Amino acid sequence: MSVSEPPSVDSGGAVPQETLLKLLQGLEPDRPPGEDGGSGTGVGDETAEFGQLVSVAHGPRLGIGMDSCVIPLRHGGLSLVQTTDFFYPLVEDPYMMGRIACANVLSDLYAMGITECDNMLMLLSVSQKMNEKERDQVMPLMMKGFRDTAEEAGTSVTGGQTVVNPWIIIGGVASVVCQPNDFIMPDSAVPGDVLVLTKPLGTQVAVNAHQWLDIPEKWNKIKLVISREEVEQAYQEAMLNMATLNRTAAALMHKFNAHAATDITGFGIIGHARNLAQQQKNDVAFVIHNLPIISKMAAISKAGGNLFGLLQGTSSETSGGLLICLPREQAARFCAEMKSSRVGLSGAVGQDGGAGDGQQAWIIGIVEKGNRCARIIDKPRIIEVPYRGSVVSVQEGSNNNASPPEVQLT
Repeated sequence: MSVSEPPSVDSGGAVPQETLLKLLQGLEPDRPPGEDGGSGTGVGDETAEFGQLVSVAHGPRLGIGMDSCVIPLRHGGLSLVQTTDFFYPLVEDPYMMGRIACANVLSDLYAMGITECDNMLMLLSVSQKMNEKERDQVMPLMMKGFRDTAEEAGTSVTGGQTVVNPWIIIGGVASVVCQPNDFIMPDSAVPGDVLVLTKPLGTQVAVNAHQWLDIPEKWNKIKLVISREEVEQAYQEAMLNMATLNRTAAALMHKFNAHAATDITGFGIIGHARNLAQQQKNDVAFVIHNLPIISKMAAISKAGGNLFGLLQGTSSETSGGLLICLPREQAARFCAEMKSSRVGLSGAVGQDGGAGDGQQAWIIGIVEKGNRCARIIDKPRIIEVPYRGSVVSVQEGSNNNASPPEVQLT
């Protein structure tokens, strides 16, 4: 889509993490000392995730803070879980953009182990710079992509809001009413857990590299490490990853006793890992040893002068994978079942039927005793993740097998 693009796809429209923290101070209602069970503040996703885990009389509450809000209802021991997200288009295909936007909204539910969504609303901004022909071609495709992914997730779009704006914007709201055993509060990591990631990193680099094919001064910086055909392949791979639901991982979180999770989006893997670490009840630290990255994106990042901080974990992701804290003895089986399982529209995990193919997952780090922080080791192992339908050579420091790599403990 070339019509009315936002100023930049480099940040996905994200408010910087530190800025967001300052903007949202005071939004959380005052509580007596100690009621929040922790120090109080932490920043999560790029739109407005900031806050605290709270225990209340009717059950656990997750306020302005992590991937979703969890609000205990007045009746029947149920909780309302809601999330919202929206952003500018970042790919040229309107239909795929709709699919990506819907998957991104639902990811916040999946990060809590929720596999069902009761209802979705769509948020849509039509660009005032579009002519009637462009509007009538582009917007229905975006809406169809959003709706098709909602249906794949076993839910439906029943309404929303449409406005006119300088730029196209798409997003939504997802809501579900849950019993306590339907969701996993993201606060129970313990030393000895391992960190598992369910989608490769590098979507921001792939999307930008695709744009640079037509910008000589940008392309000249990276053409020695990647071909035009590989850029196209990486771009297609990034789109497929972003449009893939994290529903399988959400279901397997229950089966394999996950202790905490978050999805990886606008603040990069290290930003979201730090936010998740801050929410933990125990004194833990997350240490990341391995970075699964779409093939050739690490080379592009290096060639471009450390583009977006990909190897430092700060590169933005859109509709990224789940970062999950799992018991060490369960993690390899989780990864194996991610590869072989599919989730049907009922939410049940099985070996056949359902929506979507198996997904690869990687053990990328460990949980150790610490002060609720997260870091990437100085020289992380780069795992080159091949484009689907292609075969790349196994290089030193990479692992392209279905089984997860061993965490480096040194």
